[in-house]
Amino acid sequence: MKLTLIAALALIAAPAWASEDIADQYPASMLYSKPVEVIPHVFSAIGATAPPTYENAGHNNNLSFLITGDGVVVINGGASYLLAQALHDEIKAVTDQPVKLVFNENGQGHAMLGNSYWAEQGVDIVAHVDAAAAFEDNGPMSLRAAIARVKERADSTEVVGPTITFEGEYIVEMGDMKIEARYLGPAHSPGDIVVWLPEQSLVISGDMAFHERMPPLFQETIALDWIETWETAFEGLEATYVIPGHGHPTNMDQVRRYTRDYLVYLREQVGALIENGDGLAEAYYVDQTPYAHLDTFEELATKNAGRVYEQMEFE
Repeated sequence: MKLTLIAALALIAAPAWASEDIADQYPASMLYSKPVEVIPHVFSAIGATAPPTYENAGHNNNLSFLITGDGVVVINGGASYLLAQALHDEIKAVTDQPVKLVFNENGQGHAMLGNSYWAEQGVDIVAHVDAAAAFEDNGPMSLRAAIARVKERADSTEVVGPTITFEGEYIVEMGDMKIEARYLGPAHSPGDIVVWLPEQSLVISGDMAFHERMPPLFQETIALDWIETWETAFEGLEATYVIPGHGHPTNMDQVRRYTRDYLVYLREQVGALIENGDGLAEAYYVDQTPYAHLDTFEELATKNAGRVYEQMEFE
């Protein structure tokens, strides 16, 4: 069964790889791409691996949903009211089961700005306490940025936080599925969670894991903490299938290569530079060529190197 599903997954991903060079893969919808069934009853609309733009409507992360047999669970509110509505239209095209729950993977705009649509539908929205706090602080700024970027495609979007928060884990048994939302530790941004389906050995990783595009290090992203969370908690899931926060569904080997291994590599490069007595100006240009093929490399590589230098300078 696993081999069959892996082969099917490869076929699904092959025709239209995520690419920052493809402005929109699904012109008939606000979504960047049409949802695909990754394994039975688990769907994901794969976002662009480019920064958010008018053309991709801000859909540059993965929006997933689970058809449990007794309702639908959505992972990520989406980057706007209309984007969430477009996802709901796709859900209704494949099932008549109602959406009963939405998880926000973190407190970023592309995870939470669509909450305004789901709240209007009367759906409970779940997030980690730190993600909720981050969105409370930054949500208005995220909305202003979305309006400036996608213009009328942000219509009806409001800042609406989660209705339920948790600290360690939030477990749901619905229909035929056991769904475990877990906070594993600090990673990409405050309150990052993963959604683990133990019976399917599938993890919807959120921004714990990246594929096909370079991970961004924000001001609050501590690379060493992210590595530790990966090695002490995320790796131990031993997931067969991974739906990453960005990029196509894949496996642990691939997301490890482009997330944990990248962070380790960058720290090694910057560490060697510091030992040599070089400064921040030189750090921006450390060798990152093994990862130059990733989307968003041009936008993020120098910024990431600078952030890691600032973190390591006084370690």
